[in-house]
Amino acid sequence: MRISKAAQALGMSPRMLRYRERLGLVPRGRADSWWRPRPDGADFTPVPPRSQPPNQPPSSTPGRPPGQPRPQARNHPRTHAGHRQYTEEDLHTIALAAQLEEKYDVTPLAVAFALRAFAEPAVGAAVRELGERLGRLPTPAARAAEIDKDRALRWLGRSGVLQPPRPRPR
Repeated sequence: MRISKAAQALGMSPRMLRYRERLGLVPRGRADSWWRPRPDGADFTPVPPRSQPPNQPPSSTPGRPPGQPRPQARNHPRTHAGHRQYTEEDLHTIALAAQLEEKYDVTPLAVAFALRAFAEPAVGAAVRELGERLGRLPTPAARAAEIDKDRALRWLGRSGVLQPPRPRPR
């Protein structure tokens, strides 16, 4: 289905759906859709805007002299064949992201960043370091000390040192 129907089914505007798509919160479409992988590994390559040649008066259609017929729009990304089509599975995935945002009271941008932290080890490591410095995540040394403490408590529990003495039968 097209973006307007998909947005209506999800209860959001087409503009919000495009925003979520730019953030990477929409499953990638068909190979012939508007999305193209970038050589630097980023997720989105927008179609570059057409620029008007210098010292030319603006025409009604950029890049085409007035009076010339419009070229065939066979593979243009804005033609019907190039429009992104959403499947039911796409809608379920988008709805899941929206539910996460609602449940945890976060923005689509925050969800997109969390996905990036999971997907890119360097980003995840940087976020972990920040969490450790803020004291919201335990440092590796603190985790090791906690493991040692738990191990010692289990050992003492098995040895009977921490257990109260049992009354002897008479």
